[in-house]
Amino acid sequence: MPHSPLDAAQLTADLIKCPSVTPEEGGALQLLEKVLDGAGFACTRVDRGGVSNLFARWGDKAAARSFGFNGHTDVVPVGDEAAWSVPPFGAVENGGVLYGRGATDMKSGVAAFVAAAVDFVAETPPEGALILAITGDEEGDAVDGTTALLDWMDANGERMSACLVGEPTCPERMGEMIKIGRRGSLVARITITGVQGHSAYPHRACNPLPAMARLMDRMASHTLDEGTEHFDPSTLAVVTIDTGNPATNVIPAECRATVNIRFNDAHDSASLTQWMQAEIDRVAEEFGVSGAMQVKVSGESFLTPPGPLSDLVAGAVKAETGVSPVLSTTGGTSDARFVKDHCPVVEFGLVGQTMHQVDERVEVAQIHQLKAIYARILRDYFA
Repeated sequence: MPHSPLDAAQLTADLIKCPSVTPEEGGALQLLEKVLDGAGFACTRVDRGGVSNLFARWGDKAAARSFGFNGHTDVVPVGDEAAWSVPPFGAVENGGVLYGRGATDMKSGVAAFVAAAVDFVAETPPEGALILAITGDEEGDAVDGTTALLDWMDANGERMSACLVGEPTCPERMGEMIKIGRRGSLVARITITGVQGHSAYPHRACNPLPAMARLMDRMASHTLDEGTEHFDPSTLAVVTIDTGNPATNVIPAECRATVNIRFNDAHDSASLTQWMQAEIDRVAEEFGVSGAMQVKVSGESFLTPPGPLSDLVAGAVKAETGVSPVLSTTGGTSDARFVKDHCPVVEFGLVGQTMHQVDERVEVAQIHQLKAIYARILRDYFA
């Protein structure tokens, strides 16, 4: 019996109807497991820490080479539902546009690579293995998502030779950008402590606010670097300064601030932490206060150098869209920061203009186009 192609747009709609707000599975991975199991994929639920994940492989795990796709079915909260023009999980289609939370980020991407994979193994079974690693914990802390899948793969002898993460990567038009790396990201929470007192008698207190103001000015004014070959300059943003002091006649004892650094491959989190601590110590000595810092690292910067994998993806994009994509490292973090420790990884997906917005939406034609790109990547990789 001939194979009936899997409709990626319909699969996207079915996934949108699953209310899979992190960390809820919402039925999305159950749906995909049913589809993939029926297509001959060996499926394993890799759940950890209350998070649901799905590993699916077609072919022998001992295959000489395997191609992998990575993506997520969890979505951010809908926000003010009354502000939506359609039900957020209704998967309403209007004028060739499909609406719903996750329509762009990234249920359409998952649907496109699942549909491409199912059709590919049915129509032209490859010599090798095809792996899909799908998580329900990308929009959250990502502690038990893709990392859990990769840990399980390592423990069970599963291996991807190369991987494509299907996150939205195109700023304005389909096909214009491939991500070959990402900046690192860290958050530093800094506390400056002085001595509380009456504002009419400042000599009896030690005000932490001038010290914090000086510290934040020095950090924000500092040029971290001028950029590197594949990365824009690193950035530091002061995102909050707070004393929690409602009184106008009290010098507070403590002031807190938070900074976010997005850094390129000229740095690592350890060197940046060392620099910040030196600045804190310098201000503490100048102002007679004490300083403390807590740092949380979301990921280090990484780069998959231009080469066979980016060439493969760029060639497929150009063939299907007529657009020659640029190779970029812009944007925030993604699960590619974990995959890069396992195998070479790049990212390519839809136009991401409505990610996380009210009335998040995707052009149906772009879903079909993305499936065609992923299908061509598979044909070319296993050719």
